[in-house]
Amino acid sequence: MGQFLSCDWGTSSFRLRLVAHETFQILAEYTTEQGIASTFSRWNATQGDAAARADFYLTFVQKGVEYIQARRSETLVGLPIIFSGMASSSIGIKELPYGTVPFDAEGKHITAEYFPATAAFPHPICLISGIRSEEDVMRGEETQVVGVLAQLGDLKTESIFLFPGTHSKHIWVKGHEVRQFKTYMTGEFFDLLSNKSILSASVEKHHDTVHWPSFNKGVEVARSSNLLNASFMVRAQHLFGKLTKEENHDLLSGLIIGTELKELLHQPSAQIYLCCSSHLKPQYESALSQLGIHPVRVFSGEEIDQAVIRGQMIIYNQMKNR
Repeated sequence: MGQFLSCDWGTSSFRLRLVAHETFQILAEYTTEQGIASTFSRWNATQGDAAARADFYLTFVQKGVEYIQARRSETLVGLPIIFSGMASSSIGIKELPYGTVPFDAEGKHITAEYFPATAAFPHPICLISGIRSEEDVMRGEETQVVGVLAQLGDLKTESIFLFPGTHSKHIWVKGHEVRQFKTYMTGEFFDLLSNKSILSASVEKHHDTVHWPSFNKGVEVARSSNLLNASFMVRAQHLFGKLTKEENHDLLSGLIIGTELKELLHQPSAQIYLCCSSHLKPQYESALSQLGIHPVRVFSGEEIDQAVIRGQMIIYNQMKNR
């Protein structure tokens, strides 16, 4: 197989990439904000037969394939497509059962299902499921961490991998095994408080550089405060004219991110790896430093993109060999 198509389909985003198999080089890409949630909403609006849901989703995927194909001036018919993220969820192409922790770092125990190509959709499909614990679930990050670990090998010391996002994940690894994980609703809490709470009148998004004194103050307050109490401080800072709305925006950001990360202070012997492909990487690096937490390694956005692709191929190969 010289090439394959990698699809990372999240709740609010869709990324389809043509990838060179040997080097994992991204040759072409199609991205859109039509995530699984909006696709499922459109499917519901059709009131179609549940049995035809997969066809509805794959019709959208085919548009992405055609976009890439037109720009490459070559046929992509027959290339496999490997899906990770929410495509295997209850609102995705087909719901697959979760795998469980612990699982091998090579993805041997991650659930995946193969679908052969058809006349209507001429691409074989590998659909990768997520992972669950007794109290938590994730879809997508399990593929990312498999790809990251492929670059690191066995980790003798307990290590925690941080994947910031709307629902940030902290994933515990030791040896060649992913042992546990926790989800933090960091991005969603920030969105709710800044846009839908009483604090919305006291913050204003800006596109310039971060006001670091305000952000750092938020992190410091988070270290020793209760979030439910400390978050109202944002409103008071505005009412008393101490901070502008833009500065308050960064104060709230520091408070929320600091609340997520301060739990790492209870893991002093763990090695920390920051895996952040978003614009928030400087904020996470700053917050970790302020809390006295120094990551062993900070992966770049490009490295995390490569980890998704590498993880997908590792899991795909495991599935074929079962």
